[in-house]
Amino acid sequence: MAFTATLETIKDNIAKITLSGELDGGTAPDFKTKVEEAAATSPKRLVLMMQDLEFMASAGLRVLIFAKQKMGTGVDIYMVSVQEMVLDTIKKTGFDQSVYLLDEYDAAKIEA
Repeated sequence: MAFTATLETIKDNIAKITLSGELDGGTAPDFKTKVEEAAATSPKRLVLMMQDLEFMASAGLRVLIFAKQKMGTGVDIYMVSVQEMVLDTIKKTGFDQSVYLLDEYDAAKIEA
């Protein structure tokens, strides 16, 4: 499945990137570009919608780490609906300790 990453802004302070397909070395630059575009909006939260992301290689994990660094300590990162195989990778690396994992988009938590 082809990789796509789309960026939208919610309530002027939340950047939401929807990921689908396979995130690997060839597609990671596309994700990184969206992260940079999101960071340029100075959001308070970055939401990664991952329900359609079927695979993530180490290059994708590097972009997640880049996102955490680029956004800075004052920005919360939410990962929503992460598929089991991708979640396993995130947990094995300990990155799950740096983000909020949600089973579904919860506007009360994210948009508050």
